[in-house]
Amino acid sequence: MKIINGGVCAAKGFRAGSIRCGIRESRSGDDTAVICSECECTAAAVYTMNRVKAAPLYVTMEHLEDGVARAIIANAGNANACAPDGMENARRMARAAAALLGVEETDVVVASTGVIGQRLDIACIEQNLPGLVLEDDGSEKANYAIMTTDTKPKTAAVEFSVGGKTCRIGGICKGSGMIHPNMGTMLAFLTTDCAITHEMLADALQESVKKTYNRVTVDGDTSTNDMCIILANGRAENELIEWQDEAYQAFVKALGEVNTRLARQIAADGEGATKLVTCTVEHSRAEEAAERLAKAVVGSSLVKAAMFGADANWGRVLCAMGYSKAPFRPEYVSVAFLSAAGSVKVCEKGEGLAFDEALAKQVLSESEVTILVDVGEGAHSATAWGCDLSYDYVKINGDYRT
Repeated sequence: MKIINGGVCAAKGFRAGSIRCGIRESRSGDDTAVICSECECTAAAVYTMNRVKAAPLYVTMEHLEDGVARAIIANAGNANACAPDGMENARRMARAAAALLGVEETDVVVASTGVIGQRLDIACIEQNLPGLVLEDDGSEKANYAIMTTDTKPKTAAVEFSVGGKTCRIGGICKGSGMIHPNMGTMLAFLTTDCAITHEMLADALQESVKKTYNRVTVDGDTSTNDMCIILANGRAENELIEWQDEAYQAFVKALGEVNTRLARQIAADGEGATKLVTCTVEHSRAEEAAERLAKAVVGSSLVKAAMFGADANWGRVLCAMGYSKAPFRPEYVSVAFLSAAGSVKVCEKGEGLAFDEALAKQVLSESEVTILVDVGEGAHSATAWGCDLSYDYVKINGDYRT
């Protein structure tokens, strides 16, 4: 497997583009993106577990009932969630993209992100979308167009082999705040030229999401619009993957690499964040328990605040583990902090150690910090990603709507 460039245009047969429709007057850049395959794709998706779901999710669910799609249209600036005429406007978005691309309306996936509860100005999308131009290298433009409070685009792509054929998977995503997903991130769009059935594609996506996007937390809020979509057009001409065999495992591994890279980028770009915080829990009784512990640690507001202040307050780590409801024995736990500046062990078998505070400060002052937790009870492990909690998080969200 090789890391490559190209995002959603890395795979054969995919193009992307963006345009400014003027959905929100305060936004000067492009606000609407389109991704399209030159041929029909097998498709799979995962959606937010929030009971309040945006209209685009319901339209996308309808369109993917047959397991096929051809294109994605996504807008930023308005979530079209709990909004007047939401379903009709989501369908009109799909219709506008279908007219632009010359495809069936039901072959278009619809996604939105932005402010909740406000009517989407669908007319401006219908009027401006015909000016959008798809490009072979349009992934970055599409990526910027779906950003809201993100400070940077998020992209990844890999090249791998299936049965002697070179295949590619690429993706873009957006997500900075309101991130505590129970499916995927705010919005993630993935493309591949690998030939794979809908059933295997759906299984692979579910398997990958559990260990990537579902292990990210920024602020504990699960959005109404979370969606992760993958399109597979088969242009790599590999033998069709229709069983969970060696070829399927190669696909899952490549998909996992892309999604892990995207998930880490989301965590690192959390609203107001100054550093990426990773928690790895080792030697747990079960992977599910390790995951729950790791997510509790990176999700703790007190841990996040300590990371912002570069304060080696390891008691907050054990505290978060204690309310996670995951099984572990506190008297077996060891904790260490690691970064490019070195490592410092702060707790062993549930008790504090004497450590160099100056070194700890250096370790925790890096832009990427790892909290390593050893629970000393088994052979399972899990990693979760989050970020620190800074003053800017409140500033960003204090006037987001206005």
